[in-house]
Amino acid sequence: MGSTTSSLEFKALSNPAVLWVTVGGVGFIKPAPGTWGSVVALILWWFFLADLSLPLQAAIACVYAGLSWALCAYVCRRFDIDDAPEIVADEVAGMWLTLMWLPQVWWIALIGFALFRLLDISKPYVIGWLDREVRGAGGVMVDDVVAGLVAGVVLKVALLLAGLN
Repeated sequence: MGSTTSSLEFKALSNPAVLWVTVGGVGFIKPAPGTWGSVVALILWWFFLADLSLPLQAAIACVYAGLSWALCAYVCRRFDIDDAPEIVADEVAGMWLTLMWLPQVWWIALIGFALFRLLDISKPYVIGWLDREVRGAGGVMVDDVVAGLVAGVVLKVALLLAGLN
């Protein structure tokens, strides 16, 4: 993708933007840093966001995604990378966009987690196209944002059809 490096070094955590986009360094946990970022997002949602209204959760997720997008742009330029696996702020935004539609019920949250990870990893249809075609910070963030919205809406509709929400 034209970049000279494909990952961040742990020592880069001294940069506040790297600290943000790696979610406090969680992105350096191997294997599967995206899954670890999603786990952290689920925990943060459960304890801090789940009790908030849908509009407030949506606003927080959007502000978080926008700030993360800007910081990803800076980190991508500063460290000459495109989409380093250590950047997991996109997973946090995507998970929050999945979970904001759902009630705070443990098994429903786990299904949301699993569906988001499935969409994020497999990148079907438009999610994959966005991942392939959008470069820079947009490419880092947009596929996860769309995966999160799709997962959340699909689960919300399924819960409504099942009479569970």
